[in-house]
Amino acid sequence: MTRTRRWSALVSSATLAATALVTTTATTSSAAPVRYESENAAISQGVVESNHTGFTGSGFVNFDNVTTSSLEYTVTVPSAGPYSLAFRYANGTTTNRPLDVSVNGSLVANDLGFPGTGAWTSYQTVTTTANLVAGTNKIRTSSVIADGGPNADSLTVDTVNAAATPVAINGQLRVCGVKLCNQYGKPIQLRGMSTHGIQWYSQCVKTASLDALATDWNADVLRISMYIQEGGYETDPRRFTDMVHGYIEEATRRGMYALVDWHQLTPGDPNANLSRAKTFFTEIADRHKSKTNIIYDIANEPNNVSWAAIKSYAEQMIPVIRAKDPDGVVFVGTHGWGSLGVSDGRSEADIINNPINATNFMYTFHFYAASHYTEYFNALSRAADRIPLFVTEFGTQTASGDGTNDFVNSQKYLDFLASKKIGWTNWNFSDDFRSGAVFKQGTCAGNSFTGTSVLKPAGVWIRDRIRSADDFPTS
Repeated sequence: MTRTRRWSALVSSATLAATALVTTTATTSSAAPVRYESENAAISQGVVESNHTGFTGSGFVNFDNVTTSSLEYTVTVPSAGPYSLAFRYANGTTTNRPLDVSVNGSLVANDLGFPGTGAWTSYQTVTTTANLVAGTNKIRTSSVIADGGPNADSLTVDTVNAAATPVAINGQLRVCGVKLCNQYGKPIQLRGMSTHGIQWYSQCVKTASLDALATDWNADVLRISMYIQEGGYETDPRRFTDMVHGYIEEATRRGMYALVDWHQLTPGDPNANLSRAKTFFTEIADRHKSKTNIIYDIANEPNNVSWAAIKSYAEQMIPVIRAKDPDGVVFVGTHGWGSLGVSDGRSEADIINNPINATNFMYTFHFYAASHYTEYFNALSRAADRIPLFVTEFGTQTASGDGTNDFVNSQKYLDFLASKKIGWTNWNFSDDFRSGAVFKQGTCAGNSFTGTSVLKPAGVWIRDRIRSADDFPTS
């Protein structure tokens, strides 16, 4: 089977705000999604209330603070198959209130996370997928802790076209040998875009732009670039964690993989942020463990630090993620700003001779085509058949993300990556003034992101190469 390029239409969700999703509907169907208000569901040990604003319909359901409280929605669908289930909720506490989700008596999501939203008037959406039968289905959410569940506003049900989206085709990824393989054990190449730092350019990551990325660019993966310092995570961990949750849900609804980028840059030693990383990835992995589209990148660009120190960090972090999500693929940045050590005067031999003691992970490589020529390309070439690699960041310009585009050297790299089925995400999906930002300045203030008229030369070039993506073999 070869890949069918995307679904024909999207049903837009509400605009993605800087800190949370306000409302959402599913976006991967060929027909309109259907919303079921929680106040119309069968309620066991809970009450309908309307004392907190922001709900849809006539109110929301406040679960009783017991482990046996539940809601059961009666859902009717025209045909059997996979459906997305998007639960809109508010949780004014700082404590996760997970729910078990069952369909027709069978558990489909165990301890699905519903973390704090900041206030009882602030709503977010959690999405999972499940197979439904034609006709009537009973979808039950049940509290699993003594504090009960979150305030439940609604459930939106939408079909998932199993022949259209990258995630629906490829499912849970895994590393097989030195390749990234799909659920059928076939090597694949993912292509997509990286956001700019979400502390600066969240306005570029919203409904219209993500719709364009999914259906006009035909991207497979969204890299969510969350800086740790430089005005990022350390300034407000709750805010930035919630932003990442929201972007994961947006990628999920569009059938794209969500690459969660722990964008440590300065300091270059990832161990300096070890405690923060453990806290962040524990929550991310716990909440999204039921999804099949999450990839964890635990160190963006280690620099001025030994490979041994990076290896030590990775061997502490990977078990943290595995404890929550045993199947998720983990990426680890290489030394020398992701250059396999070249920019630090080292080489890939450091890694090959002292590999990370773990499975189902990949090493990352970064290049900027107008700065990184023969020495970098040769290191990549030598490493490609020895260790599993993914290019989580590259540009057609200089290493500053600016300057003249070198499309010739860029194509040399991309041809090689295609020949080895090494996936990549390009830097960056914003309207920054630099030449490496794909959109013209001012684009993100509007809602027009399709076509080439809004793109800089690098954007036109990279969009064209994302659109000619892998066939995703299934047999």
